[in-house]
Amino acid sequence: MWPPPKIIASLLTWRGWNPRIIRAGSRLHTALLRRFGTARWVGADALVLTTRGRKTGKSSSTPLFYAEDRGRVLIAASFAGSGTDPGWYLNLLACPEADVTIKGRTERYRARTLTEAEAQAAWPKLLAVYPTFERYRRRARRRIPIVELARVSAIGASA
Repeated sequence: MWPPPKIIASLLTWRGWNPRIIRAGSRLHTALLRRFGTARWVGADALVLTTRGRKTGKSSSTPLFYAEDRGRVLIAASFAGSGTDPGWYLNLLACPEADVTIKGRTERYRARTLTEAEAQAAWPKLLAVYPTFERYRRRARRRIPIVELARVSAIGASA
């Protein structure tokens, strides 16, 4: 499984990891994506999602593996198979617009949680990008929401 972020992320399926370790790994991956872009070894199929905190109002960025499907971006709120929804997903429920950086370009997107039927159709696309999602699904003991991100407008490009 290449690139290394996928290898590292797949290690998060070990039950001993706690949310603090997952968040620390996410911060490192975000920093690498911002520094090196989408170089294959950093994660060519990873994006950076920047949401507004539902409690703090502050911006928070999270790297996520994604799949593209007919002009939309699909992400899974897996939190490495945790039994709770990730903070970024709760932030999107409170404020569905977010900044998304893909391949060095940042744009505004609107999030929508897919229905159960839509999510079933989307899972194969996500599993093709990151097969470890299947382990996360078995481990989570909850329905992992699939989120569709639809572009609102361009907000600029990063260098």
